[in-house]
Amino acid sequence: MNEPIDPAGAELASFDRLTADPSAAAGAMAAAPGGSGDVNLEVILEVPVTLSMEVGRTRIPIRNLLQLNQGSVVELDRAAGEPLDVFVNGTLVAHGEVVVVNDKFGIRLTDVVSPAERIRKLK
Repeated sequence: MNEPIDPAGAELASFDRLTADPSAAAGAMAAAPGGSGDVNLEVILEVPVTLSMEVGRTRIPIRNLLQLNQGSVVELDRAAGEPLDVFVNGTLVAHGEVVVVNDKFGIRLTDVVSPAERIRKLK
C-alpha cells in the first residue's frame, strides 16, 4: 500500500483498494480483554470502505439526459475552484482540492468534518 499524505502536502499517495475478510468485522464491537469496557477497534481496521469525491451535482429531465453524447457539457451546481466533497460510505467526511501527483489525480484535504458532527448527521 502507498504512503499516506505527508503533513506538508507535498506528496499525495494514491489510495489502493483495501481488501479484508468481511467476517473480521464480526467482533468489531467486542470489549477488550479484561472486561474494562474499552472498545477494541483493531478488528475493524482492515474492513474496506468506499471513498468517493464529488465535484458537484445537477438535476436534469430524462429528455435532456437521453440527448447527451460525446462532447456534451453538463453544468454542475458548483463554481470552478470550489472544494470537492469527500464521502466515506456516503457520509460527508471532508472537503478538498484536486491535485496531480505522478500523473495521477488525488485530493488534498482542506477541511475535515469533526467526528462529533459526523455522528450527529448519522442520527
